Amino acid sequence: MALSPDLLAILACPEDKGPLYHLDDEDLLYNPRLTRAYAVRDGIPVMLIDEATTVEAAEHERLMGVIESASIAPTFVAS
Repeated sequence: MALSPDLLAILACPEDKGPLYHLDDEDLLYNPRLTRAYAVRDGIPVMLIDEATTVEAAEHERLMGVIESASIAPTFVAS
């Protein structure tokens, strides 16, 4: 289930308050600054710091490749 554009426009990382990347096919929101992934379960983002997973370097590179190749925009543009 895809997240609504209105919800994506306001989602931020609960730890650093920065934008995230939504990888719909992988059911996750990704913060490349902290290499943290937040799961999306049944269309609901799980934005709890304690439930985020830290991504290893190889997985970070893979996710960034997906983000770049699919031209995935961040949830918002940080000012």
